[in-house]
Amino acid sequence: MPVTTTTPRHNPWLALLGFVAVVAVVGLVGALAATSAREIYARLNQPEWAPPAELFGPMWTVMYLLIAVAGWWYWRTDGETSAYSAYGIGLLLNLLWTPLFFAGRSTMLALLDIVALDFVVLVTIVLFARRSRLAAGLLVPYVGWLLYATALNSAVVVLN
Repeated sequence: MPVTTTTPRHNPWLALLGFVAVVAVVGLVGALAATSAREIYARLNQPEWAPPAELFGPMWTVMYLLIAVAGWWYWRTDGETSAYSAYGIGLLLNLLWTPLFFAGRSTMLALLDIVALDFVVLVTIVLFARRSRLAAGLLVPYVGWLLYATALNSAVVVLN
């Protein structure tokens, strides 16, 4: 009698939970590094178009959910490892920005980090789009928010 092997089916909901957990760690590190963010943000010279500090928490919550769902949706396509590499590098760069900007008080290093993050997220979108337009599309609001944050970070560097 031949032996039949089957690939174990992964539970997609557990995988989603895993993506949410990993992205939540990135957000948690940012939150821990930003304990005095409101005070630091208020002391910085900012452009007129800078948002109120209260906007950042809700916006990042939405962005992190989109990032997690995008990664999970791409995972469901059995996608290429290069896209996962870009996704992971993007999470690492995202994780570094808040400690650089607020805890390290290095707006210039934070700017270099976010410019690299912009590029990596754009690459991730292109790579995700090869297999899933939805996964790529879920990252579009994120890259839009990042480009706005990059402009704000640039203005803070110039004004301070």
